[in-house]
Amino acid sequence: MKATVIVNSRGGVKLPAKMRQSLGIKADDRLIAETTPEGLLLRAAATLPIEMYTDERIAEFAREEAEVAKVMAAQGGKSRRRWCA
Repeated sequence: MKATVIVNSRGGVKLPAKMRQSLGIKADDRLIAETTPEGLLLRAAATLPIEMYTDERIAEFAREEAEVAKVMAAQGGKSRRRWCA
């Protein structure tokens, strides 16, 4: 599919609705714009959610890691987990 688009004064480009729908592009989706020898390439950008840890959450991780260390030390550092084939 090809389309002629216009760049507005703020640098925005409006993609035709049929093109957006066929590619699954929705409002507020992020695209990567890349120059290639053939011209301009637009492709979907992968975005992943992140979790910002509070000091309380970090302290919780530390407590849990300390508990695991105690259990491992009591086992002599060996795992008692048995795997089934």
